[in-house]
Order: sequence, then structure tokens, then C-alpha cells
Amino acid sequence: MKVAVYGQNYTKEATQKAFEILLDVLLESKVDIYIEEDFLNQQNNGIKNNSAIKTFKELDTSYNLLISVGGDGTILRAITYVRDLGILIVGINTGRLGFLATIQTDEIATALSQIFKGDYKISERSLLSVTTSPEHNDVLITNFALNEIAISRKNTTSMITVETHLNDEYLTSYWADGLILSTPTGSTGYSLSCGGPVITPDANNFAVTPIAPHNLSARPLIIPDNTTVSFKVDGREDQFLMSLDSRIVTLSNSTIVKVKKANFVIKMVELLDETFLDTLRKKLLWGEDRRN
Repeated sequence: MKVAVYGQNYTKEATQKAFEILLDVLLESKVDIYIEEDFLNQQNNGIKNNSAIKTFKELDTSYNLLISVGGDGTILRAITYVRDLGILIVGINTGRLGFLATIQTDEIATALSQIFKGDYKISERSLLSVTTSPEHNDVLITNFALNEIAISRKNTTSMITVETHLNDEYLTSYWADGLILSTPTGSTGYSLSCGGPVITPDANNFAVTPIAPHNLSARPLIIPDNTTVSFKVDGREDQFLMSLDSRIVTLSNSTIVKVKKANFVIKMVELLDETFLDTLRKKLLWGEDRRN
């Protein structure tokens, strides 16, 4: 088995501990280990001199599994390597909430043992695909997002107007700080903090959620995931920001943004005893009441 390992902040104590445990388990399992080059260069404990460990800058279809060490944000970065290759992804959580990175540090050995035996299930996650007119180089290079596409104001405290169309039919013009188009995966992220609904990962829907709208009648909207959504921004400034997960680009107000469902999915590994509803109860503390 060919395994890739990706991480971002090795200096964080929790990440360092998890990575060292992970590496011991992988070496003992005798799999082919490839660590993302920049992440490996952060190591100062002789790991780089281990002949059993190789590096990668890009991935290809020869890889069987990518292990992300960090939080959900690290997984969002990791998918820019996976793209449409169909490589399985599993996350070790050294961050905070951990909706995507669900394996805790003390569970690494047990979880990987199950995964290497094939005792797991796969959750296929939809993505958003973005095009702009005129074309923008940064969007052309990585034009997809697992969590959400967010339109927001830049260099101003004034609200922007986001003219929104669904399948070329006019919906409304949101007067707000911005607008979020979220996948089911992203529904527990930025969209949720702006009052959006939680969507189960297997639902064929997206959510349109305004960010701090001026009109209180503006509410989140659930749409089918075969809908093409287009945005046109107007405001006091000549530019606005668009984020694809954590990647931000600056666009001019003359730009038309079109978003639709990507033609590939991300395959997240889940242990057999994991369910989305169980994760909701654990992470969002559903049902918890200090009075009881």
C-alpha cells in the first residue's frame, strides 16, 4: 500500500505528537510512506534520514491513501493534492472541532489497523466547481471547493449587493456582507455560523446562505445540487473577495462567477462505528443540557 501523509503545522505540540505516533504505526505496518515535502522539511528529529520515508510534491493514481494530520482546514488543503484522483482520505484530528478529521491521537493505531484490513466505509463528498468570466488564473489552477464558495466585501465596511441567479433565472439581489454557497460537507462550517442549515453528507443539495444581510427577510435557501448558481457583485469598491474553502482570490466587480457541482467527488474514509449523526452529537453537543 502506498500512503501519503500531509500536514501543515508541525510546531504545534499536538500535531507533533500525532505525527510521531502515526509514523511509528506506518513503519511497523511496512507500507510505502510518502510525506509531503514541505511538511517533512519541518522535521528536526532525524526522520528525514530514514531511508524508508520518501517525499511527494504531487500525487498520482498510484497512491492508495492520504492521511491528513491537523484539523479540518488541513484536509481542505490536502484535497488540492488529491483533486480528481480518487485517492482515499482520512484525517487525524489535532485541531478543534474536527468534522472531517475524526480520528483522535489515541485512536491512531487502532484506526489504521482497521483501515489496512479494509474494515472501513467510504463517504463520497460533493464539491463545487467555479468558473469566472473573464477567466482568473488562480481560479483556473484550483477551481473547486469541498466546503463552500464565499463572496465577500473587500477594503470596505459597506455592504455589497450580490445579484444571484439559479439556472439563469433571477433569484434576488442580496444586500449583505457577502454570500455563501455551501456543500453538505461545508454546511457545518462557515454557513452554519451564519445561520445556515446542517445538511447530511449524502443529501443532493447545496445551501445559499447570506452573510449578515441588511434585509432580515433574507434567509438561507436549500437548492438541488444540479443547479448552476451565478453571482454578480456591486458595491462602493471596485473589487470583491471570493474564497474557495480557505483559498482567497480578488475579483473585479465586472466578473461573473458561475458555480456548479464538480464532476468528481472526494472519498473520505470512515470507521465502521462512525456515523454523521454521532459526529453531530459529539461535536455540536446536540442533546446536551447543563440543567440535566
